[in-house]
Amino acid sequence: MAEKRDYYEVLGVEKNASAEEIKKAYRKKAIQYHPDKNPGDKEAEEKFKEAAEAYEVLSDPQKRQRYDQFGMAGMQGAGGFSGGGMSMEDIFSHFGDIFEGAGFDLGDLFGGGGRSRGPRVRRGSDMRVKVHLTLEEIATGCEKKIKVRKLVQCKDCNGTGSADGRTETCPTCKGSGRTVRQQRGIFGMMQVQSECETCGGEGTVIKNRCPKCGGQGVIRDEEIISITIPAGVAGGMQLTVPGKGNAAPRGGVNGDLLVLIEEEEHKDFVRQDSDLIYNLLLDMPTAVLGGQVQIPTLTGDVKITITPGTQPGKVLRMRGKGLPRIDQYGRNYGTGDLLINVGVYIPEKLSKDERKLIEQLQNSPNIAPGSADKKNFFKNLFGI
Repeated sequence: MAEKRDYYEVLGVEKNASAEEIKKAYRKKAIQYHPDKNPGDKEAEEKFKEAAEAYEVLSDPQKRQRYDQFGMAGMQGAGGFSGGGMSMEDIFSHFGDIFEGAGFDLGDLFGGGGRSRGPRVRRGSDMRVKVHLTLEEIATGCEKKIKVRKLVQCKDCNGTGSADGRTETCPTCKGSGRTVRQQRGIFGMMQVQSECETCGGEGTVIKNRCPKCGGQGVIRDEEIISITIPAGVAGGMQLTVPGKGNAAPRGGVNGDLLVLIEEEEHKDFVRQDSDLIYNLLLDMPTAVLGGQVQIPTLTGDVKITITPGTQPGKVLRMRGKGLPRIDQYGRNYGTGDLLINVGVYIPEKLSKDERKLIEQLQNSPNIAPGSADKKNFFKNLFGI
């Protein structure tokens, strides 16, 4: 899979570009590479899609913030293009909204070859939920079932909003969902399309409204949704469950369910990307003499060997005992490690006999630190 280009580079704008500068840059690119101006040119079509993808992210403040902070990795599962792409129909619809908002008609821009837009298909709103995960769940991936209260299709009218299932063609727009008016602009008279106010862009009207939903085709109810959590996700990531958001009025397209990942604090480990950190506190005899100690991992306790003379600040590494690594496309490429930070406990209180034993060792030549020991000690402990 080819690596995606930087979105700012695609539109030819700086990273601090304003929303208006981004919109203008997109218009320019969209006109340049529009399929109607470049019939049969696959390269132009790909650049048209690329520009639309860049605009989809950079025009949304939340998506832009995540992109600026995490790059393409932040877009994984965040909706929009990185979650699976948009169809050309979606792009043209979005493209048309940009130009009509600026007072242009697509047919005028492309010599009458612009794509006509049919009746509006409503889309339900997205929903956002939080899912709390343990490190154990993140390590293996899991299935979560959550109950959400949302808009669902009205069963009494099958989502049509009509008590008798009948609709009539809108008398204002004659079923097109759009009205056209003449408007004078800097280039002379232009045709400007807008959504029909009578039918809301749907092209049809309802005479006999469903009493349960009031003609909307949706009601509020509860639904249990199953969410598949892939292994290796991190707190702050957002997954998209397509079509599980709010239902759209009168048979439209459902919105998406956006799942924000939140990690629960672990009693033993601190996460560092795909690595886990465990702080091991040894007693003095084990640090001096060596031995075996038991430490936890995400899959159960294991015993490790402590070599004699282990110094505080030493880091032991258990390879493959961390979390799965995932790339910007959600693909696994290995597993992190478990890093064990070694500390040595110095007792604060001693019995009379314990104190006498320590005093006997105090003047031993192997107990007193030498200059080489001092240098290595502080290098291992503080990195200096």
